[in-house]
Amino acid sequence: MMGVSAGIVWSKGFYHKWVKTGLYHFGFQLLFNALWSVVFFGFQSPFWALLVILVLMMLILATIRWFNIVSKTAAYLLMPYFLWVCFASLLNYRIWMLN
Repeated sequence: MMGVSAGIVWSKGFYHKWVKTGLYHFGFQLLFNALWSVVFFGFQSPFWALLVILVLMMLILATIRWFNIVSKTAAYLLMPYFLWVCFASLLNYRIWMLN
């Protein structure tokens, strides 16, 4: 659904300022998504992964905000992703607390 959401926004025309801003936010949140996996699984550092995932949540919210300006459908398609990251944040927090 993330790809469909980005595709909907991209189809509105990359020349538009709001489309560019939304897609830049989308790219940054994808980078932080990948970074979380590296920090959590690769470095086995739940604390630093928790910090990364909190930044990721803020970036997802910013992406949803910008996507909402361009297309409400695109913004709604990112909601399950945001909820999943919230759940993963809770798991990450509990793992950090238990270690």
